[in-house]
Order: sequence, then C-alpha cells, then structure tokens
Amino acid sequence: MNTNYRRTMYAGFIGYIVQAIVNNFVPLLFVTFQADYGIPLSKITMLITVNFVIQLLVDLLSAVFIDRIGYKASVLIAHGCAAAGLICLAVLPDMTADPYAGLLAGVVIYAVGGGLIEVLISPIIEACPTENKEKAMSLLHSFYCWGHVGVVLLSTLFFALAGIENWKILTFVWALIPIANGILFAGAPVRSLSSDGEEEMGLRSLLSSKIFWIMMLMMVCAGASEQAVSQWASTFAEEGLGVSKAVGDLAGPMAFAFFMGTSRLIYGKFGHRLNLDRFMMGSCILCILSYLWISLIPVPFLGLAGCAACGFSVGILWPGSFSKASAAIRGGGTTMFALLALAGDLGCSGGPTFAGLISSRFGNDLHKGILAAIIFPVLLLIGMMLHRRTVSRRMEA
Repeated sequence: MNTNYRRTMYAGFIGYIVQAIVNNFVPLLFVTFQADYGIPLSKITMLITVNFVIQLLVDLLSAVFIDRIGYKASVLIAHGCAAAGLICLAVLPDMTADPYAGLLAGVVIYAVGGGLIEVLISPIIEACPTENKEKAMSLLHSFYCWGHVGVVLLSTLFFALAGIENWKILTFVWALIPIANGILFAGAPVRSLSSDGEEEMGLRSLLSSKIFWIMMLMMVCAGASEQAVSQWASTFAEEGLGVSKAVGDLAGPMAFAFFMGTSRLIYGKFGHRLNLDRFMMGSCILCILSYLWISLIPVPFLGLAGCAACGFSVGILWPGSFSKASAAIRGGGTTMFALLALAGDLGCSGGPTFAGLISSRFGNDLHKGILAAIIFPVLLLIGMMLHRRTVSRRMEA
C-alpha cells in the first residue's frame, strides 16, 4: 500500500481511540460530578443518554451533508468537536451559573464529534487501497476496544496517583489526542468511496434493496448482542468476584472489551486465512451459547466468565457486517455507512433496554433479561443465512 495511505490508516485507527475516549471517560467521573457540583445522579446519568441521542442524530443527518463538504473536512470537524467538547467539559461548569449546563454543553459538542467519527472512519478505511478490506475493517474496530481498556486503566491510574480532584488535568490530556489526530488527518490523503468513478446509489435505490435491509437487521442485532451483555457486565463482576461497585465497573466491562478487541485483532491479523462468513457464523453460535451460559448457570463467577466469552463472540459482528455490506452493495457510499451506523447505535441502545425491561418484569432477575435478549444473536444468525442465500442467488443470476 502507498506509504501516504498508511498515514490515513493510522489516523483512522487513532480515530476510534478518540471515539472510545468520548464514550467511556465521562462515566468514570459520575460520582465526582455528584460530589463537586451537587448534581443528582439521575441528571448525571442523562449525560450518557444525551451523548448517544446526539450521535444517533448525527448518524441520521450526516448522509445529507458529508458528501457535500467532503470526507476530509468532515473528519477534521469531527476531531475538532471531540477536542472542544472535552475542553468545555473541564472549563464550562465553573464558568456557568448552573454547572450541569456546562457539563451538558461539553457532552453535546463532543457527541457531535463522536457521531461523525463513527460514520466517517469506516468508509475512509474502506476507501484506502488495501488488499484485504475485511482484515483492515476488523483491525480498525479493535482499536475502539483497546481505547476503551486504555481509557479506563490510564484514568484509574491517574486518579490513584494524582487524586480524582485533578480530573480536569486528565481531561485536557485526553483532549490532546483528537487535536494530534486531526493534524495527522490534515496531512493524509483521504479518498471517498466514489473516488474510483463508481456511481453512488441514491437513497431510494438503497431503501428498495432487499440485501440492504438484511444488513440493517444484522447491524441492529450486532449492536444489541454486544451491549445487552456489556452494559450489565459490571453487575456480574460485583456478584461473581464479591467486589465493590467501583471495582466491578472496571473488571466487568474491561474483560468484555479486552476479549472483544482480541477477536477483532485475530481477524485483523489472520483474516487472509479465515473465511469471514464462517467466522461470523461461528461467532453468532458462540454468542448464543454464551447467553445461555450467563443466564442458565447459577454460579456468579461463571457468569463473569460468560461475559468474557460473549465479548469474544461479538467482536467480529459489527466490523464484519460493515465489510459484508460494502461488498454486497456496490455504490452504497456514505449514505449506506451512515444508515448502518444508525442501525448499530439503535441496537446498542435497544439491547440493554430490552434486557433491563424483561429483568424488571421478573423481579429484577438479570438472568431472565439476558435469556430473553438471546433473540438478538439468533436473529443475527438468521440474517447471516439470508445474506448468504441472497448473494448466492444474485451470483447465479
């Protein structure tokens, strides 16, 4: 691959680390916000909801404006918003009459950056002249997992050494990463998916495509399969290891993210030797088994191990679905990637909500909620079979 495009690839990988910072740093500060600013926990947890709602809106709207202003301009805006939002998070609460308004403003700004990064980075990497795009896509998405683990570990280490009262210093440090990566992107060549002269499908053509809706189903189920367990992993860690909530919040989600990243790294390294269809179907089956493992084996420590196995099983599902959509729908372009990201995010929010609602109907029995959520990996496996049959019929025709 051209050396210049290696710079683009590296910037794309770091872009997903920026996404991990945006999504996973602020939840570590919830107790601090509550103590320092006297904000009720119910309002603080709304910050996560606002973050993902804004990202969903950006997913939806980006299909309209990204192609008009170009990939490079959009990705620079994304990194600028991510950095500005983190800086505002540290500065605005002390400058506004209501500290919560300052926190909310910072979250809204960096959420715009996070939403753009999610829509842009995958098509930018897909458009790079690489030999095995499925490997590149899997490796790309593994960086979100490593970023998640790094944010939690390094932030925890900083708080232990410097004190959590110095969180604003760390926020400025994290803001340096999108600034530096924006500079890296500024000097990197960025191709669009239509750079090869391939005509891009219109929205109407995309929506009338049967295989597009199969891919949308797969993306919803990939997001839901991932987050239905990930969001409850800390609870299993607390029960399984008998540790405090703070330690559980670290152990559970970190184990899940580590094994999810490992799965993506394996395919990113050895994807040229592996069949993506078989790898994804095997992962779906492992995901179903891990859901049964978590929900039916009444041993808390084994439940935590089941969460780790689930993390490994869902690793390839999101990037693999992106790769399969790009290969099956030629000319889908930015619109397709934006809508797929929207579907994935809907799954990420709907999966844990569905599991939580079912759990509450059975006396807050989380095992019942996870058992009900097995519908998501089952539907994903069905989607894989429908995808294979549709592609086979198209090739025969």
